[in-house]
This record gives sequence, C-alpha cells and structure tokens, in this order.
Amino acid sequence: MSTNVHSPIGVFDSGIGGLTVVRALMERLPYENIVYFGDTARVPYGVKSVETIAHFTTQIAQFLLEKDVKMLVIACNTMAAVAAQMVKDLSSVPVLDVIDAGAVSARGGKKIGVIATPTTINSNAYTRAIHDYAPDSRIHSQACALFVPLVEEGWLDHEVTRLTAQEYLKPLMAEQIDTLVLGCTHYPLLKPLLRQVVGEDVALVDSAEAMAEQVAALLAEKHLANPGPAQPRYDFHVTDVPLRFQTIGERFLGRSLNHVHVVKW
Repeated sequence: MSTNVHSPIGVFDSGIGGLTVVRALMERLPYENIVYFGDTARVPYGVKSVETIAHFTTQIAQFLLEKDVKMLVIACNTMAAVAAQMVKDLSSVPVLDVIDAGAVSARGGKKIGVIATPTTINSNAYTRAIHDYAPDSRIHSQACALFVPLVEEGWLDHEVTRLTAQEYLKPLMAEQIDTLVLGCTHYPLLKPLLRQVVGEDVALVDSAEAMAEQVAALLAEKHLANPGPAQPRYDFHVTDVPLRFQTIGERFLGRSLNHVHVVKW
C-alpha cells in the first residue's frame, strides 16, 4: 500500500463519464495528483454480462495499483454496482465508489428519486445502498436511457433534452420526491436543466461532488492528503481514442485534456 502523500489518486470508468468525478476532485482537492483510466475501446459496459464487467474492472484496478496509487475511486456506476467488492478484495489501498458516495449524500431524504442508466437501475444497487444509510426512506427509481447520448451530443440546455427530462421525471415528481440522486457520471452536466425541471425544493445529489467529499474525508483521516503547493499532475489512460474524444472529454472536465496515453490490451 502506498503511504506516500504525493502518490496519485486512481480514478476509473468504463468510458469518459468519470471525468466529471475527476473535475470534482480537481476542484475539491487542488493539490492531488490524479491518474484516470477510461476503457473507451470496450464501452459501453451496461450491455455486457456480469462476468465480463467484473473481469474488465479488476483488470483496470490492477493497472492502476501498479501506478502506485494511494486510493482507488470507481467512478462508473455499472462497475460499482457489479464489481466494487471484488476491487476491495484485491486492493491494498482504500477503495471508494460513486454509488456509496451518492447513497451517503442522499440519506437525509424521506422520498428519494434515483435516475440512472437502465443497467444501474436494474441492479438495484442504489436502492440497497440508500436503504443501508436511510432504512425508513422511500426510493423511486427511473431509468433514463436517453440522457447519456444527449449529454455526449452537447445538448445540455436543448429543448429536446428538457422535454426528455420532463417526461422521465414526471413519475418521480408525482411521488413528491424531496431528493433526486443523479446516478450516472454523465448527469452532473445536466444539473442546471434538471434543477429547472424539479424546482428549488428538491435536493439534487451530484454523485461526482459527493465522491470528492468522501475522498477528501478519507485522505484526511488516513493522513494521506497532498499538502502541495507543487502543481499537480493529471494523467489520462484510455484504451482507444474515439471520434470526438477530446471535445467530449474537455466538456466533462471543464478544461483542456492533456497527457492522454493509449493503453493497448
């Protein structure tokens, strides 16, 4: 296990959605070095079998552990739903995942809505995790299959996206939810639009921000926080450089995407 405060945080995802988690980490922990791995050649994971997802996830975790990371962050809801425990079993460093982070942040709610991809919703991972922290809460889930392509298209404030959001959220609003968990790493980019749709009275749980808070707390607890003031290094490993990767990646990251390395498996 790396006990070096200057060691990087390892963050991984099935594609580029996890860059919203990296962005939240950069803002919350500006001195931390970060190594990101996005499995862009094999995305999407949501349609694959549990065995395949588990195999890919442990393969990536192993790759990052060899980079001497001091912590692993599973920034993909599908990976977290299927293989979080496997990663914890093989890792010599602390492991955090977005589902647990979102559940912790949602525990104050009484009627909690969860929006995510169909795979994440069907896994019931959020329902189980939230019930662990808030056993008395009522949870209403809604799969939102169209949000990911709309975000990747850059239609963050488009009328089509607004109408889609209104349609998806109608059943949740009918249940008078007080909290809405954004259960996919693409969804933080829709936060302004979702806020308009659900109104001011519903608490929005951004799992990327929630993840950054958990990482900060754990680093402080383990005395592993990088004190700075050196400029941090950010490295991005991908298994393919697909069309528009740079454009979409920079939209997610909110800044330029440098130090991109292609890993061939």
